[in-house]
Amino acid sequence: MLNERDIRQLQEKGISKEEFLEQIEHFKKGFPPLELDRPATSGDGIRVIHGGRQKELVSLFDAEGDNFSMVKFVPASGAATRMFKDAFRWRDLLRAGVEADSLLESQPEAAAFFSGLRDFAFWDDLKVVMDKDDLDAGHLLDDGNFLPLLDYMMFDPGLGYSSHPKALISFHKYKEEVRTAMEEHMVEAADYIRGQNGRVNIHFTLSPEHIGGFRNKLEKVREKYEKRFGVGYDISWSVQKQSTDTVAVGTDNLPFREKDGSLLFRPGGHGALIENLGELEAELIFIKNIDNVVPDRLKSKSTQHKKVLGGLMLEMINETRRWMRTIEKGRLSHDEYIRARDFACNALNIDKAVFPDDPGSGTEVMIEMLSRPLRICGMVKNEGEPGGGPFWVRDNKDGRLSLQIVEASQINMDDPGQAGIAGKATHFNPVDLVCHIRDHRGGKFRLEEFIDDNTGFISHKSIDGREIKALERPGLWNGAMARWNTVFVEVPLITFNPVKTINDLLREKHRQEA
Repeated sequence: MLNERDIRQLQEKGISKEEFLEQIEHFKKGFPPLELDRPATSGDGIRVIHGGRQKELVSLFDAEGDNFSMVKFVPASGAATRMFKDAFRWRDLLRAGVEADSLLESQPEAAAFFSGLRDFAFWDDLKVVMDKDDLDAGHLLDDGNFLPLLDYMMFDPGLGYSSHPKALISFHKYKEEVRTAMEEHMVEAADYIRGQNGRVNIHFTLSPEHIGGFRNKLEKVREKYEKRFGVGYDISWSVQKQSTDTVAVGTDNLPFREKDGSLLFRPGGHGALIENLGELEAELIFIKNIDNVVPDRLKSKSTQHKKVLGGLMLEMINETRRWMRTIEKGRLSHDEYIRARDFACNALNIDKAVFPDDPGSGTEVMIEMLSRPLRICGMVKNEGEPGGGPFWVRDNKDGRLSLQIVEASQINMDDPGQAGIAGKATHFNPVDLVCHIRDHRGGKFRLEEFIDDNTGFISHKSIDGREIKALERPGLWNGAMARWNTVFVEVPLITFNPVKTINDLLREKHRQEA
């Protein structure tokens, strides 16, 4: 299957032959579906924290958060191609001779886009780049001459947005300025992860081809926000490692080869970023997607709930450390063991069946279960957005229950029982995560030890008209965190404002003036 050239290609990427063969086996056997026990719902796996308790946790975070190093981790690697998928389709129709009136009548999304084009944050920039070529964007829009507007929005020498990362796309318009998604993350971070020394630590994951543009934009705006908020920004970035790429195969499950005979590798999905996450030195890591930002008028509500999650994390850390230090002094008494077990089961959602009744053997289990990374996830009620959700999942090997975030592709929808459970889900994928990846002594966990390798994805794509199968590693907050201790907290819908399509930026939540 592998020749000498293949071996060299694997070595250049840092992928072992054994790992390569394991990936081929995944294509052959597929990934087993997860066994859902029931959906996680409010009061059953998802905490609901009300006003007085929220204030208590915010106060705790404000008082003690500075004692912990913090970083905001923002996955921002990909180009915004999918965001402009509709725009590509409209462009193809116009190029094929479809009249503007027919386009607007047959494509409601196009009608919404062009009628709201002047409201987009990038409208003024679009006018400027078109004016350089003696094109009046306003007149073209009024005349229904849409094709040049799309060309200049998506390609060079215009804005080039179809090849930009979302981080560098203008999201929000203010009276005095326009902000990209990257800038909105900088503004938001200054409100809740400012350290005692006034430093704000943000880490972005980027694709190599976007680093230059990202760095240029950062240098243009850094000083402005540092002066405005009285902070100093420590902004770093990393790229997804080549060693996390996965091989593609044909329909015969044999390695797919490009025209020159080389193996085709593809990025292993956002789950590969678990390695980037594990290299961070901060004690508290706040994770939020690049496109989930709001304008200033909504930021205080959003950041309040981040502080709620952060305050709860501090409680969990302090209690875990207390029990681990108690254990280090000697085996737990019966009463201590019962209290520690109650904390593990009720606070950290660890299945009670894990723990034996005897404190002697149970103490060793307690050490194992408390010696895990911890994530607290903000969950919103699902109002029709596509994506996975939170469930109680039963382990196929030992039958133990755990809280997991499950994608639809991980569920056997042909099984009426499993499909029925999936249909009762009430909440969506996490919109905010707070992570703690250190043990009670301050050492970092090896995050790869807590991945469930049997929770990857296989997708079908085409290359030059040939069908291929691509392998995605376990998702960042799915299988990559499957063996973490997990706490779900219900947060309001205002904290969830994704921009998946260009028209999402026309939603009321993305306008500074409501």
